[in-house]
Amino acid sequence: MPTPNVACTPVVPTKAGPASISKSDGKGGNRIHGKTMRWTWTEGPTAGTTHEHVFNDDGSMVWRVTDGPKAGKSGREKKYADEMMTDDVGVVSYLADSGYTITMVLNFGDHRMTGFASSAEEWMPVKGTFEVVG
Repeated sequence: MPTPNVACTPVVPTKAGPASISKSDGKGGNRIHGKTMRWTWTEGPTAGTTHEHVFNDDGSMVWRVTDGPKAGKSGREKKYADEMMTDDVGVVSYLADSGYTITMVLNFGDHRMTGFASSAEEWMPVKGTFEVVG
């Protein structure tokens, strides 16, 4: 029987330190870690709303709904991970207390974002735009 072609390398989870794996883009530091952003969703279950995300230096993240039917709702997630892939493209991911994992690719060149929201039972592509506000 032939060996299947595997196109990925398994990643072993660790419990060492905060989840943030923030790395510099080499030209001006990380563009996600320690920043405040407003994400406006254009596709997915939260389309038409804006969430503010504060990516704290300690690896935690605070979010707040700024408009839409759930305006004012907020939460604090224990940890997030972020990494700049190029000077203009970064990825950030966090596990929310709701059980959903949000993973977004942020394009700082045109301020578009695309990613996925998933739980043990469902998976949804999500898209939108973002701005850095702090």
